[in-house]
Amino acid sequence: MWDQSQLRKYDLTLEAIPRLHHADPKIDEYIADNKPVVIAGSRVIRPAVDKWDMDYMEKCLGGPGLTVFVSQSHKFKYFDENKVQYCLRHGIDFVPPTRRCKMRIGEFVRRLREWKKGDDRLYLQQAVNSSVGNVVKDFMKFDWEYLAGKQAKHNWGPLSSNLLLLSMEGNVTPCHYDEQQNFFGQVYGYKRCILFPPSDYECLYPHPLYHPHDRQSMVDFDKPDYSRFPKFKKARGCEAVLEPGDILYIPIYWWHHVESLMRAGPTISVNFWYKGGPISLEYPLKDHQKVSISRNVEKMLVEVLQDPKEVGPLLEMMAGGRFGE
Repeated sequence: MWDQSQLRKYDLTLEAIPRLHHADPKIDEYIADNKPVVIAGSRVIRPAVDKWDMDYMEKCLGGPGLTVFVSQSHKFKYFDENKVQYCLRHGIDFVPPTRRCKMRIGEFVRRLREWKKGDDRLYLQQAVNSSVGNVVKDFMKFDWEYLAGKQAKHNWGPLSSNLLLLSMEGNVTPCHYDEQQNFFGQVYGYKRCILFPPSDYECLYPHPLYHPHDRQSMVDFDKPDYSRFPKFKKARGCEAVLEPGDILYIPIYWWHHVESLMRAGPTISVNFWYKGGPISLEYPLKDHQKVSISRNVEKMLVEVLQDPKEVGPLLEMMAGGRFGE
């Protein structure tokens, strides 16, 4: 089990994410309202929960080279490699916070077991496909009927990808949002997930769209700079510690910060990402729809102006006290 001492400390106001049994019909109410919910006692990933640990992964997770991220700190902040060159062309400094490499599972597990303070940290993030060995056999035994039922009921698009996540204890994926619906399944170990609604968009200060850290918060939760990010004090989130067998519904455009608990051993998780369904506009617009609109406006301005440094001044000129109450 776990206790509060294994959770990182942040200057945040957090409520508990509702936790419901997988057969509870209220789950669909939360999903329909685009609100997070922990689905407990799920049979969806039971074949993995019953078998997967690091010893099993070492035996059954194949492939000539699995995708592993390496970091000098506990943070693994995602960045878009395609946008790195864009920044360089426009004189924007960017230093990748992690590096990606290919590694066999035996090497990955060995380095986890031999890890000591001061060593680089590792985080395996591998797409699940036919190249990853016998793990796929367990994957095919998941309760896909349950998942397909939720997908159909809520009119989502197709399943776009599944990601297998093997993490060291204490690793953190900093706060970000995705443009897809997500069922996040916890297989082995414990993970804490902190979520914020799309309405907290301005409180979390996302990087500009053209930046490699697009969709990531600029706020360092460990040491928030309130002089630069004063509205972060107003952010109101919710959290849950996921146990093996739990599935967390992370709604589209909801911010999420994920950490493997400290002093609790490695963790194994799997993502189920679904495209958003057809958009039907009903007014007033929902918060996640407003975020989508803002991204489209920002993208258009970057493409038209060509110089990303001109986007901010233009938006300020357009708004500039014109739309106040």
